[in-house]
Amino acid sequence: MEVLSSRILLRPTEFDRSRRFYAETLGLAVYREFGPPDHPGVVFFLGQGFLELSGGAGDGAGAGASLWLQVRDVAVEQERLRQAGVDVLREARTEPWGLIEAWVADPDGHRIVLVQVPPGHPLRRDPR
Repeated sequence: MEVLSSRILLRPTEFDRSRRFYAETLGLAVYREFGPPDHPGVVFFLGQGFLELSGGAGDGAGAGASLWLQVRDVAVEQERLRQAGVDVLREARTEPWGLIEAWVADPDGHRIVLVQVPPGHPLRRDPR
């Protein structure tokens, strides 16, 4: 699998508390913010990677940590992994935020989010 970028996803039990911890206590710089004001998400720089806080422990995505892997073609990777015996938790689909995502699990049940950024998505455009 060719991974184009990656990040660790955290689903905090108290979003504002976690945001303050990572931004103020640890002093991580913000890469980007997204989503509506009442349900925001934030991505921090984390050395050579990223840390994303989004959603919550009760939003259906599950509490704890997940791995976010950007790939060129989610459908191809999903099928390749299925053929290799990997548990597909959720089939590939376009999310309301415009990314194409599928969820799979590692042997211990940790969620891995496979992500494809389609042409025209804001993540592909230079905001400068």
